[in-house]
Amino acid sequence: MTTVYDFEALKIDGKTVPLKQFKGQVMLIVNTASACGFTPQFGGLEKLHKTYGDKGLVVMGFPCNQFASQDKGSNEEIASFCQLNYGVSFPMMEKINVNGAEAHPLYQWLVHEAPGLLGFKAVKWNFTKFLVGKDGEVIKRYAPQDAPEKLAKDIEAALAA
Repeated sequence: MTTVYDFEALKIDGKTVPLKQFKGQVMLIVNTASACGFTPQFGGLEKLHKTYGDKGLVVMGFPCNQFASQDKGSNEEIASFCQLNYGVSFPMMEKINVNGAEAHPLYQWLVHEAPGLLGFKAVKWNFTKFLVGKDGEVIKRYAPQDAPEKLAKDIEAALAA
């Protein structure tokens, strides 16, 4: 059986991160963009990170340029934007594809485990969120318009599990 811990990703600085290092923690995995109407959600994601990070939540941002080219910058530019504009201190990963033949294996697994509305297996837009439990399995998928603060009760339940 596959879990999130079977994957690895590259941090925005290019260092490999085996996701098994987060075993026993709750993860919120989000595809992000710097020039999207939902970009202000970085602030809410950072607030979740600050509120629940010490309790076992790991927020991970995966920049993606697949939706209306809303994250054209280099990894360095994206990192700088997130830090300067939203004080992002949670892990930002290297820019990836979340859909199609070139989709990152983690995202291929996430959309399979938690399809969207009507069983849709692709990511619909920037700031789609996946909550992963301490066991490494997907608990829930959230739409881009779901504000981070609305996830707090589900995150608390996952942390208490």
